[in-house]
Amino acid sequence: MESNAPEHFKSGFVTLVGRPNAGKSTLVNAIMGKKIAITSDTAQTTRHRFRAVLTREDFQLILVDTPGLHKPHDALGEELNTSALKALEDVDVVAMLIDASQPIGRGDEWVAEQLKRARAKKICVLSKVDLATPKQIEAQREAAERLGTWDAMVGLSSATGKNVEAFVEEVVYLLPEGPSWFPADMETDQPIDVVVSEFIREKILRSFHDEVPHAIGVRVEEMEYDKKKDLHRIFAVVYVERDSQKGIIIGKKGAAIKQIGTEARADLEQLLGTRVYLDLSVKVKKNWRRDAAQIRRFGYGEGA
Repeated sequence: MESNAPEHFKSGFVTLVGRPNAGKSTLVNAIMGKKIAITSDTAQTTRHRFRAVLTREDFQLILVDTPGLHKPHDALGEELNTSALKALEDVDVVAMLIDASQPIGRGDEWVAEQLKRARAKKICVLSKVDLATPKQIEAQREAAERLGTWDAMVGLSSATGKNVEAFVEEVVYLLPEGPSWFPADMETDQPIDVVVSEFIREKILRSFHDEVPHAIGVRVEEMEYDKKKDLHRIFAVVYVERDSQKGIIIGKKGAAIKQIGTEARADLEQLLGTRVYLDLSVKVKKNWRRDAAQIRRFGYGEGA
């Protein structure tokens, strides 16, 4: 733990919760000013409960991004819910994101109900206000006020940056004074191989939408840095549950996997600040989402 924080320095842990696709990971990236968390239109894109760290002169904000809370259909879904609910424990602030452009439904009500067990300060975030009309936003605000007791409410757009800084200010106001928990130059607590595997998985989610998204796990098998060439060599395996899914990911004459690699490499070169050689292979691991041990082997959930 860093102990050289200035007097009246504020620090604390902030958990972002909400239904799948409420915009949690996009908000993390907007706050950090760079890509830390993966995003896509696919529900349950976030599988890891990971922390992003924002440090400024007078505060350190540790953002805990969680999988979207949802009714689980398999062991993976149950593990993701457990991970998200655990993130409500021992944090200073919980921010519940509600999509301003979509009517509040039973899923939002269920998430708000879970929040009642948290002793933390609570902020309601109306996300995606750029996609909603002023009338929709006002209706959402009124509906959100009925969901629970909030210490603050903010309408924002992560896509345009509107009110993102206002949200940070509201959170910092609610934080206690405390130490700098992480080094000032640290931006995430995830091991680099996990971040790399997630960046690869994001490209697959974006390419295949509804075809195979939840059947996919990615593991980095080897990662080495060649100082002479200023090059990272990364060898990763994409795991699917069936042979037919393997065919989809590889594509005709390997075109699909090549495209995934090209897109992922561009992001990874930005992340690592070096050139990247990326070797991707695809393997079948039948029904891994129903096997808790396999889920944890991929690094998802509380047993990771």
